[in-house]
Amino acid sequence: MSEASIERAGEGGYPYLLHEGEAPVEMQWYFREQTRLPVAVHRWVFPPGATEGNHVHPHDHPLDELYLLVTGRATMTLGEERVEMVAGDALLAPAGVEHGVRNDGPEPAEFVVVWGEPGAGFDWSPYGTGRAAEEAAAGS
Repeated sequence: MSEASIERAGEGGYPYLLHEGEAPVEMQWYFREQTRLPVAVHRWVFPPGATEGNHVHPHDHPLDELYLLVTGRATMTLGEERVEMVAGDALLAPAGVEHGVRNDGPEPAEFVVVWGEPGAGFDWSPYGTGRAAEEAAAGS
């Protein structure tokens, strides 16, 4: 295994104040220089009371963001809607829609955030997991 093939939690992490939010978030950007994926993969840890700050990624520089809450709980704003999230919940914030995070809980809220420019999509049907997800969605 090469040294660049694993990044440990906390290695290379840094505090960052997101979109004029309240309190810095502990951030880690995984494989920022090594990946060839068309997305950024981050780990964000919001201390209690921290916010990302509501913001929008405009159409002249569009970004879709997927937020997967790993631990804790949080409130997300998506447009006019407020969504309460618990560990395991995910939210997709499409380009052009205002969104933000607030950790209202007593514990840190840890997210995996994946973001990138929206594209035409990808055909997942050749992959077993893609077919299984399609079948599960059709059955629900």
